[in-house]
Amino acid sequence: MVVTRQTKGREGESLAAKFLEERGVVVVDRNIRCPLGEIDLVGRDGRVIVFVEVRSRFSGRYGSPQESVSRSKQKRLTRLAQWYLKKHRLEGRSARFDVVAITWKAGESDIAWIVNAFEARE
Repeated sequence: MVVTRQTKGREGESLAAKFLEERGVVVVDRNIRCPLGEIDLVGRDGRVIVFVEVRSRFSGRYGSPQESVSRSKQKRLTRLAQWYLKKHRLEGRSARFDVVAITWKAGESDIAWIVNAFEARE
């Protein structure tokens, strides 16, 4: 079987969801698509809505996975989160943006969870 970027991406998202659930975050949605883009994972940490961006890298050649969440990506995620909150009538609820960064080394994963990785951007 050929391993594609999409296959590794789905594997990374499943790994991230399991990792978060083991730490008390309830994953309520995955791969939410709309005209604005896609939200990888949406969870609840207590009463806080958590929007999770999952990033994977196979080497450190281009920096860490978390470094790949650019300002423009943060702006897009902010718009997606606003859309999600409105669609699900959750406006006014506390929310945050987390990043789960996965680095693959010899088929093994090293996971870093960055809580409140960035503030909402306009």
